[in-house]
Amino acid sequence: MPFTRHVVADACVALPVRSGIGLKPEHFHEILDTRPDLGFFEIHAENYMVDGGPFHHYLGRIREHYALSIHGVGLSIGGESTLDETHLDRLAALLDRYQPESFSEHLAWSSHGGRFFNDLLPLPYHQGTLTRVCEHIHRTQERLKRSMLLENPATYLEFSASTMSETDFIAEIIRRTGCGLLLDVNNVYVSCINHHRDAHAYLRAIPATAVGEIHLAGFTRNVDPHADPHDDGAALLIDSHGTPIDQAVWNLYEFTLDLLGPIPTLIERDNDIPTLPALLGEAQQAERLMQIRHAKLHTAS
Repeated sequence: MPFTRHVVADACVALPVRSGIGLKPEHFHEILDTRPDLGFFEIHAENYMVDGGPFHHYLGRIREHYALSIHGVGLSIGGESTLDETHLDRLAALLDRYQPESFSEHLAWSSHGGRFFNDLLPLPYHQGTLTRVCEHIHRTQERLKRSMLLENPATYLEFSASTMSETDFIAEIIRRTGCGLLLDVNNVYVSCINHHRDAHAYLRAIPATAVGEIHLAGFTRNVDPHADPHDDGAALLIDSHGTPIDQAVWNLYEFTLDLLGPIPTLIERDNDIPTLPALLGEAQQAERLMQIRHAKLHTAS
């Protein structure tokens, strides 16, 4: 039986096709004092699921001047249990309060049987999981009254039970639910290196028209002491968000822009937070690469 796209009332307005950074409390005052030239900020939803406090005070002021993306990390879209309706209610209240231009979550699970894990865990890619993930996305979009973006994961192991590739799995989710894709280029690089796959082939296989946002981040190498420390194929790469963006990921980002054209791009940094100018430097690099790609498209036309 064919599946139809799931239509919801979409309250989102697209993010500006520029670069943005994650909003960190270390930078609240400096952002308000200097008003950096950025396209948008992104927050983790779970840091703001309270009624008041200083985080809301500063976010409210910053939201007056910038577009906003809200990124969830705790919905457990891939989990076996039904979605936590209390969590969904809090998420809906947060989105109603700030009306972000984009909302996204992970293709992962982080809770099971009432227990919560401080990680985004992988899932097998087969029909049973596919049906469950689509049901969870349907429910999320109905409750939030908007389409969401689903982020491709960074993975360190795979399941022998999988019967589909990750790109086919994601494409079918998008076809069935009408959600979009948050393409994390760092996650593509990390996963493809870890599983000895071709990152360029992965990017060619994704549903390009569904990509609504790109993430770039840093990774760390867990290297065998007897291996070449510069050979990523001999290391386990960890999506740590605690280092500058690696040149290999910048190269893959350029390839992505060649495939897709300019897409709103976020610089993620969640550990070892650097100075605001350091993050702005990476955001400016992403924006320069988008501008180069835009110029190429304009010249070609």
